[in-house]
Amino acid sequence: MTEPMAVVGFDANAPLTPQQQPPQQLLLQQPPQALLERLKDYGQEDVFSLWDELSHEERDLLVKDIESLDLSRVDRIIRCSLRSQGLPAAAIEPVPESCVSTLEERTLEERERWWKTGLKAISDGKLAVLLLSGGQGTRLGSSDPKGCFNIGLPSGKSLFQLQAERILRVQRLAAQATTDNSTGSASIHWYVMTSPFTDEATRNFFETQRFFGLEANQVTFFQQGTIPCISKDGRFVMETPYKVSKAPDGNGGVYAALRSSNLLEDMSARGIKYIDCYGVDNALVRVADPTFLGYFIDKGVSAAAKVVRKAYPQEKVGVFVRRGKGGPLTVVEYSELDPSLASAINQVTGRLRFCWSNVCLHMFTLDFLNQVANGLEKDSIYHLAEKKIPSIHGHTMGLKMEQFIFDAFPYAPSTALFEILREEEFAPVKNANGSNFDTPDSARLLVLRLHARWVVAAGGFLTHSVPLYATGVEVSPLCSYAGENLEAICRGRTFHAPCEISF
Repeated sequence: MTEPMAVVGFDANAPLTPQQQPPQQLLLQQPPQALLERLKDYGQEDVFSLWDELSHEERDLLVKDIESLDLSRVDRIIRCSLRSQGLPAAAIEPVPESCVSTLEERTLEERERWWKTGLKAISDGKLAVLLLSGGQGTRLGSSDPKGCFNIGLPSGKSLFQLQAERILRVQRLAAQATTDNSTGSASIHWYVMTSPFTDEATRNFFETQRFFGLEANQVTFFQQGTIPCISKDGRFVMETPYKVSKAPDGNGGVYAALRSSNLLEDMSARGIKYIDCYGVDNALVRVADPTFLGYFIDKGVSAAAKVVRKAYPQEKVGVFVRRGKGGPLTVVEYSELDPSLASAINQVTGRLRFCWSNVCLHMFTLDFLNQVANGLEKDSIYHLAEKKIPSIHGHTMGLKMEQFIFDAFPYAPSTALFEILREEEFAPVKNANGSNFDTPDSARLLVLRLHARWVVAAGGFLTHSVPLYATGVEVSPLCSYAGENLEAICRGRTFHAPCEISF
């Protein structure tokens, strides 16, 4: 039997020579030259400053992280956004009264006509609903997506479920209004924007809850983007030696996300013409509101927003304004509004001159969404917010870049505002219980009080063991969307608050 040949001078523990190393490890002895040159073009070569201290695996992670960035786009956004800072903005003017449908000027005939027009468009499949739900419930004391949050209603329903059931109810109303078959169904497609932090949990929640009664194929999930955090001089902040610190690109990132996900084409293929867009953290949101849709169609505008009257001059809400003489309508944040302007009174109406508050309830045409997605991408201007950024030096002050949903309005050739009552359609859920405002407790009470008024108006009676102002009843969205259809359920009956009224 032949003895195995000995390998002279072989040491199993010796490092491999360059010729013996796997190609990837050989490549990562130094940063990839082409990538390094590109980073130098954009002044970002510092991301490789700790290269020599990284393991092969960490070097590989860093290269993949940088390669995942659209460097030319990110550089354009950084330069355009930094350059726009400090530039004088056009003077603002109050919104012309002709642009606003106020509560006192609406007639019953108009409301009924808008309702029927909206239901007809819904039954024809022309409306989609677009939900902005990328945020986590961190300020509510939860790491779950905000839409999973249960505000403590008698039913225990989450925000997602309340909104889904309102869609189901509107579908049924549209089917009943346009066909003799009351069991028919008009379908409203629901586009749900998540973030990298909420996407998996949101999808799992919908699947676990069997889409709350909706068909699985009428819900489309898509993710908003992230963008690097930067120092004040525009350099990337490194979260770790091998990872760039990134943050979501704001709720206005929906436009870029729709564009990059080809969902604008998807909407067109489905025959959708109008998009109802809203934020997840409103317990009273009237999703797919037929009246608002009918008003929007009637006005023939590109964009519209529901607004509430500002409660007092110092209220921390953004307001709609006109930029420049005859300019477009847009939103100015409360922090940017001069106190003297914030408190100025319109002597004719007796209202604040700048009184129309933005509450993130919008309607757009599909044509306009295409225009906005392209316009915002071309202009590349993001809002800069100074924040504490996680970095290799601990939390350091830097800049997060984001766009806002209302950044669309300056692009609109025509915009209309539609006044609503806060107590009927706006119950924000933003802060944990114990805070002064916009808590789950305050939102729950707004829902219970509104629904109690519905029940009494329908001929029902309430008993309660605590003061009525501190309780009420919950009406299932499957029974009633906006107080309609309750006489058969409530007339002559007594309900003990708090409770849920359902079929």
